[in-house]
Amino acid sequence: MTQKYKPAVPLVARQLCVTCNTSLFKFKTTRDLPQLVGLIGQERALDAIKMAAKIHHHDFNLFVLGTQGSGRHTALQELFTQEATSRPVSADWVYVNNFEAPDKPLAIELPPGMAVHLKSAMEALVDDLANNIPALFESDDYQTQRGNIEQEFGEQHERSFSELGAKASEKLITILRTPMGFAVAALRKGEVIRPDDYDALNKSERRKIDDDIAEIQQQLEAVLKEVPKREKKHRRAIEELNARIAEEGVEDSFGDVTTEFKKIESVAAYLNSVRADLISNADIFLKSEPATQAGAFPVATSKHYAKPQFQRYAVNVMVSNDPDSKSGAPVEVEDMPTLANLLGRVEHVSEMGTLITDFTMIKAGALHRANSGYLILDALQVLTEPFAWDALKRCLKTGVISIISAGEKLSLVTTSSLQPDPIPLNVRVALVGDRFLYYLLAALDPEFQTLFKVQADFNDVVERSDQTMELYAGMIGSIAQREKLRPLNPKAVALMVQEGTRLVDDAERLSVNIGRLSDILREADYWAAELNHKIISVKDIDKAIYETDRRASRIRELSQQAITRGTVLIDTDGQRCGQINALSVLQIGNHRFGQPSRVTVKVRMGTGKVIDIEREVELGGSLHSKGVMILSSYLATTYALDVPMSLWASIVFEQSYGGVDGDSASAAELFALLSAISELPIDQSFAVTGSVNQQGEIQAIGGINEKIEGYFDICTARGLTGRQGVMMPASNVKNLALRARVIDAVKKKKFKIIPIETIDQGIEILTGHTAGQRGKDGQYPEKSINGLTETRLRGFALRRAEFSKLADNNENGKPEEPS
Repeated sequence: MTQKYKPAVPLVARQLCVTCNTSLFKFKTTRDLPQLVGLIGQERALDAIKMAAKIHHHDFNLFVLGTQGSGRHTALQELFTQEATSRPVSADWVYVNNFEAPDKPLAIELPPGMAVHLKSAMEALVDDLANNIPALFESDDYQTQRGNIEQEFGEQHERSFSELGAKASEKLITILRTPMGFAVAALRKGEVIRPDDYDALNKSERRKIDDDIAEIQQQLEAVLKEVPKREKKHRRAIEELNARIAEEGVEDSFGDVTTEFKKIESVAAYLNSVRADLISNADIFLKSEPATQAGAFPVATSKHYAKPQFQRYAVNVMVSNDPDSKSGAPVEVEDMPTLANLLGRVEHVSEMGTLITDFTMIKAGALHRANSGYLILDALQVLTEPFAWDALKRCLKTGVISIISAGEKLSLVTTSSLQPDPIPLNVRVALVGDRFLYYLLAALDPEFQTLFKVQADFNDVVERSDQTMELYAGMIGSIAQREKLRPLNPKAVALMVQEGTRLVDDAERLSVNIGRLSDILREADYWAAELNHKIISVKDIDKAIYETDRRASRIRELSQQAITRGTVLIDTDGQRCGQINALSVLQIGNHRFGQPSRVTVKVRMGTGKVIDIEREVELGGSLHSKGVMILSSYLATTYALDVPMSLWASIVFEQSYGGVDGDSASAAELFALLSAISELPIDQSFAVTGSVNQQGEIQAIGGINEKIEGYFDICTARGLTGRQGVMMPASNVKNLALRARVIDAVKKKKFKIIPIETIDQGIEILTGHTAGQRGKDGQYPEKSINGLTETRLRGFALRRAEFSKLADNNENGKPEEPS
């Protein structure tokens, strides 16, 4: 098949970098420009954020994709805040004591701003009761009633014993109190009868005494049995009196609290339980405490509510949204999304060697603060924090916030803890991350796309046009105003537009990486200050770009020095067979630079095998091996089709001690292979980049600007001759955004950049010979490169056939061994 091509032509200077016409800009400085609203070229992503912000279905959470510096966080916060202001202020939440089950605190929802009022009201209530209840129990009225009860009990006690004593006296019996209890004895002449006197009595007298004593003992036992009952009645009477007095004091102090919160049903129920507990535990207000010095204030103003015994009546404010100081729903950004920071935590304190806690030690998490609003999280941080991702998904699925610690999940905590009431959750969560993370979650986590249904994919680039360049100028001006930088003149803005093209390696696109552009502008502002410029000029922008590159260029300089000093062998003039300069890009951190590598090829007769030495020693990646296989296929299907492929060839990157991957050197490898087969030398003034397909077409590659500049710097260090240059894919011309030093050299015809579309175009330039096309007879011209290549490959095949025939003859003509 005849391959048609046209000779390649070097590019002229204006094709090497698309400049920006300053006539588009109708301002003197960017100070004259209005603040740009929104982001350029992000309509799709912004629409997705707006929908997620407004839709009320709980599972339409958001994942924001894009590269760092594309304005994702800023756009999220602005759009969420804008929507949040149109929503009502979120409710308050508090935790209070559960008097029936103290280990299960109760969560109460209150209208915005009421949580603090409830807390203050309960503190005031406790303070009032701490002052009022002791006063009530010290009052004359209480003492009188208490005295009456005591007197009545004493009178009843004395009366029962007096009546029994009178009955005993009538029978000449006395009741004695002994260390062992009560004893009953007979009397004679006012004295206890002695045993001898008792024995001297006749039988009837003794019987009568015994009967009387037995009767009195029986009555004494009955009286003594009544004593505990009477004491119980006494205690009950005292308790009823105390409860009545306490109830009076509680009701007097409770009036204001009840009135303020009676319309909030949940609070009213809680206050009822507080009232009952206060009345039944009024004695905690009567405990005597050591006298303390109250300082400048009277004791009556002491903060009694802060004392440990009154913590049971405290109010733990989890979320407070004061409508006077806040407007709309909350927008929370959690920079450290640990499990505790997301869900909240229950703290403990050490007391006597034991960890203890109560409901006042429950702390709110980001989900509590963002409830009924918006929460922005960094996806990678959530995924790297233990248990945080699973906890977040569980809360979004169940619609409640259940506080649990990592220790509890791992069953490492044996101390008693709390089980706080779950709080209902209604929140819109936005995760911010890169595309790889999004697609990884979508592939590996089946719950991810169920909970995060909306993706906002931020563009990295925007199409370059007059309209977008005007908007770009507005964006640059807005960055300068927001960062409080000096204004830029139109030429400086034009250079920033040009740098936006350079950042994406595409003359038809502009970078919308606000972070990178902001870095350049802020550094340019610094250099403008150093040079006493009131306005940022082209010189300041150039200086910022140059210094940024210089700070990261140590490794690049060492690499170039290794070549210029002859440690790494690279020829930039002369001619060599089977040798060519290929170009590659190295990236260290955010810094990329190009460097040449020597590729050599050796050939001989063989079995049609092209050996990739890099692959054989496991230094070559799969993409590089694919490129070698493609050029092998090109050879086998382009030349000497009527005979078996009888070539043995080896290809290697000389002085390559690390991994080699990518197919951008496959065109250079094929050129070297054709040179080795045709025995035509290649001009070493050129370096080549580009991949090749099976049709011999040169395909686009990445990093074209860095590759050209890397080889240019080597040639400059050795001295430009005017013959040196780079051959590149024609499809990469639109990606050129070269630095001024390269453009100036091309203008002065000291350096060439030649786009090629086919292998034939490139090999002609490299060897200075015609590539040649098949004629009507199906043959290449004899002296053409393709003709020489085909002739030698056919010669390999013929010699191989002769060798095989000779080997067969030798084998067939060999005499048999004697038996």
